[in-house]
Amino acid sequence: MSSPTFFQFGNSAAPEADLEPNAAELIFPKHFEADDCETLVISEVNLLLQCRHDRALAKETLNEEFNEIQQKTLTYVRCMAKFKNRESIRDARQVFANHQMHEFEIAQLLNLCPETAEEAFALIPSLMDRVSENDLDELLKELHNKMTFH
Repeated sequence: MSSPTFFQFGNSAAPEADLEPNAAELIFPKHFEADDCETLVISEVNLLLQCRHDRALAKETLNEEFNEIQQKTLTYVRCMAKFKNRESIRDARQVFANHQMHEFEIAQLLNLCPETAEEAFALIPSLMDRVSENDLDELLKELHNKMTFH
């Protein structure tokens, strides 16, 4: 009996089927582009896991409903989350809402919070094709201002 395949790269119906996934060029497996697939930032994962943890704790079923891997993941995302509540995440996402950026790029900007456009371009090369250095510097300043106030 074979195990299920969770990740199938490429799409046999498309000419790009032979392309390997490459985040720097915004080439993702087909299932990442589905309408029901959303890119979460670390801060959102933190909120989701914290909610699940709190629910299990309230029901006194923490050990049954929240396993060791989930606990380790929660510990990690707590440390790495740049935004601590829904409102700050929403405000941060809004900074980039009216710009022609891929959802993955926005998530990376929110996860990494680069200081400058130069740093952002080095970390997320696909941005070079989507936004000018001056515009990105302004957006990052706005993002950091929102971080300061939340």
